[in-house]
Amino acid sequence: MSPDTLLKLPFDNQGDAIDRAAPADRVALFDLGTGVERQYTYADLRRLTGALAAALLKRGLKRGDRVGILAANRAEYLLTFLGTMQAGLVSVPINWKMPAETVAYIAEDCDAKLMLGDDTRLALAPASVPKVSFDSKDFTDMLAETPMAPVVMRPEEPAMFLYTSGSTGRPKGVVLSHYSHIWAMTARARWPGPPAQRSIVAAPLYHMNGLASCQTIFCQGDSVVLLPQFTTKSYIETAAKYKVAFLTSVPTMIAMMLREKELLAKTDLSSVTVVRMGSAPLTQSLIDQVRAVFPKALIANAYGTTEAGPVVFGPHPQGIKQPELSTGYPHPAVELRLVRDGRVIEGDDPEGGVLEQKCGALMTHYHKLPAKTSDVMTKDGFYRTGDVFRRDKDGFFYFVGRADDMFVCGGENIYPGEVEKMLERHPGISQAAVIPVPDELKGHKPVAFVVRTADADLDEQAIKSYALANAPAYQHPRRVFFVDEMPLAGTNKIDKRVLAKQIPEGLEI
Repeated sequence: MSPDTLLKLPFDNQGDAIDRAAPADRVALFDLGTGVERQYTYADLRRLTGALAAALLKRGLKRGDRVGILAANRAEYLLTFLGTMQAGLVSVPINWKMPAETVAYIAEDCDAKLMLGDDTRLALAPASVPKVSFDSKDFTDMLAETPMAPVVMRPEEPAMFLYTSGSTGRPKGVVLSHYSHIWAMTARARWPGPPAQRSIVAAPLYHMNGLASCQTIFCQGDSVVLLPQFTTKSYIETAAKYKVAFLTSVPTMIAMMLREKELLAKTDLSSVTVVRMGSAPLTQSLIDQVRAVFPKALIANAYGTTEAGPVVFGPHPQGIKQPELSTGYPHPAVELRLVRDGRVIEGDDPEGGVLEQKCGALMTHYHKLPAKTSDVMTKDGFYRTGDVFRRDKDGFFYFVGRADDMFVCGGENIYPGEVEKMLERHPGISQAAVIPVPDELKGHKPVAFVVRTADADLDEQAIKSYALANAPAYQHPRRVFFVDEMPLAGTNKIDKRVLAKQIPEGLEI
């Protein structure tokens, strides 16, 4: 955004976007990342992040230097993330589930001057970069420094790099300014309810879903209950123990949780008022299952991107009820348009188009990749998301699928997400994942991986027959493979690359 379009925001340093009105003794963070509960008040959060900022500058780091973070979820991760930015440095959370060579590439690409993290994940970092372990005396000493006031930052200065997953090549460094996520935090409306509401975060902090959730919670003066990673048992038990109001997750996590029927039946989750799912499409089957377990909770279908932030949709301005599978109506501070074949789609075109977005949270650029930046940014300042949406007559948007996931079968376009939604409407199917398989005649044909519900007696032919009866014939999966559970990628989404390797070579379909 140009300087003359920037809004006046309540903070100038993203690391300092912590609610000023939150009482000093209110718990900001219940940290379960090291196996024992540790509580951090808002006074602790302000003091320790300021101390870490001072310690980083004392080590000789200069304004704009990049600091990598390699760790599982724990309090020190968030203290480092915020403290680095308070010091005028750039936080670089790194996906530790990537191979060591990819971690080394990211460290080199961002020119990291220091790596902080836990012992296990720091071992992935290249030897050429200095390291400080969260469990070392060095880090303890850093937290004992006299806290400094956050550095005053210009809106356009970089606050963090978030690297893409690299599913289609090497990861790209998304450069996000201080303005970008301060804008996003202040644009996100707080859910109604009493002060100090608790949200559980189990998504990895190197991913936008978990990271932006924590930032917004601190900005709004509420409380984070932080798990080191997601497991169904710990997620359910922790939500009950801490009387969590908000479940923040990706749909795959909730789908796995709902399979724990015995544990859910004996666990009191009546405190849950909102189940917010994002980073992957929702299905009606999953919504119905969530409602059965949380009958009083609001089910929120969230959407966002690393490049343009988590604020995209909201309620309808005329109060029209949002359809359950819709991501919502455009947020009043966000400009959206759908584009197909080079033209903007108006109205409720059923085929839809690729979503393009302009808002205050837009990335500055891809680090060291001007051509890639130009590919996704239009001349008039919109970000091409690569996600296909359609819009209904009331202006509500619906996610269809990734444009680059679409494949052609006999001249027909197939979006795997649409087929998965159809399959998951079957009462005997808990989860489905659709993958294209090359075919000499048709180009590609769909095959499906399916997780059956606990009491389902389904075979391959039953699923094929269901698909043929409920969707165009070209969409039906030519083969069906049953799995006990879906493999998860580092972002807790279904890892289709792992599934694809399970398809027998020379499969006849």
